Amino acid sequence: MSAWQETEFGKIPSHWDYLRIENTDLQIGDGNYSSKYPRASELLAEGIPFISSTDLSNGKISADNLRYISTEHHSRLLKGHIKQGDVLIVVRGNGVGQVGLVSEEYEDANLNAQMAYLGRSNKIDGAFLFYLLSKYYSDGVTETVVSGSAQPQITVSSLKQLSLIVPPVDEQKAIAAVLSSLDDKIDLLHRQNKTLEDMAEALFRQWFVEEAQEDWAEVAVGDYVELNRTSIDKKYPHQTIEYLDTGSLTEGKIESIQPFTLDEAPSRAKRLVQHNDVLISTVRPDQKHYGIIKNPVDNLVVSTGFCVLTCTKIDPHFIYLLLTNDEMTAYLHTLAEGSTSTYPSLKPSDIGAIVFQLPPDERLKEFSAIAHNFLEKIEKNHIQIRTLEKLRDTLLPKLMSGEVRVEING
Repeated sequence: MSAWQETEFGKIPSHWDYLRIENTDLQIGDGNYSSKYPRASELLAEGIPFISSTDLSNGKISADNLRYISTEHHSRLLKGHIKQGDVLIVVRGNGVGQVGLVSEEYEDANLNAQMAYLGRSNKIDGAFLFYLLSKYYSDGVTETVVSGSAQPQITVSSLKQLSLIVPPVDEQKAIAAVLSSLDDKIDLLHRQNKTLEDMAEALFRQWFVEEAQEDWAEVAVGDYVELNRTSIDKKYPHQTIEYLDTGSLTEGKIESIQPFTLDEAPSRAKRLVQHNDVLISTVRPDQKHYGIIKNPVDNLVVSTGFCVLTCTKIDPHFIYLLLTNDEMTAYLHTLAEGSTSTYPSLKPSDIGAIVFQLPPDERLKEFSAIAHNFLEKIEKNHIQIRTLEKLRDTLLPKLMSGEVRVEING
């Protein structure tokens, strides 16, 4: 196999159409921050995407909170037009150094002043560059070209001086293909989970909201669940714990679990949980730190920032969907904002006091069977996602250093 070569961004030859040449060897361009920059009042709910640093999620552009500009405004912003395969990098403000890869659907979108793009080159593959800069960001290499304290930033000139050690383009593409295949599988599982979640929520809404009957009794959540049933005490049999804090659980997905000895564990590591317990964060409910626990390890401990609901008299999947739909989240946040705490927070009794219409047993049993299948599949997908992410994160540094080489076909 060919040897890897060390170079700098500014010394990578490239080829582009004439509209994208900016008198540099590597196509590097930053976003728009001139007098033509759109004011907040000019941003639209639809149109041409206007991408900021907050629109990057897991290396991709997320459409969740994307803002847009008009075609007329787009035509006046010549600097930030991006192409499929460009690598985006946050160059100003929070998250400086984070990167993303432009997909086909964002061809010719615009960037704001927080962002820069690295265009396609005949000497470096865009996907390979994305994974390389992802590693640089996680390793802290990108920090070496960051300047400023009040407003951290990466200048185009400093970025061009960043050293790269890269293999020939055909090997770059082979490496990127391995990592991309893992990311594609992860993305597919996420999309499957979103579909399953939407189906479960739609069924819940149809059966228990739209088709609710007037003669269904009004009852309180607290009459059917136990709140914060058990916590660590002197009889706790384990010397180590697996700790889940509120920030590591969002919309049913566990991002990470931290191991601790009992002596080293955070003071909030107290709540014990069991299979099918529902967790709702009592702090800032609008951030959606909630989930349902499936098959936990024996020493899983969660933060006292959660309210733990053990469903003793009712199906846990019903309670989970009841308490986590958007309307309920907004209601809980309204309650939290009325608290006397220094930040929006709930008391467990606030959750226990929530009133709902109790469906007939047969309808609940039928729903339980369907929802159980949906949420079990979602949990299995989450486990597979974590396995694939671990494999990708293990391979990434080895592939980028040449420790593991990829066979080139042909």
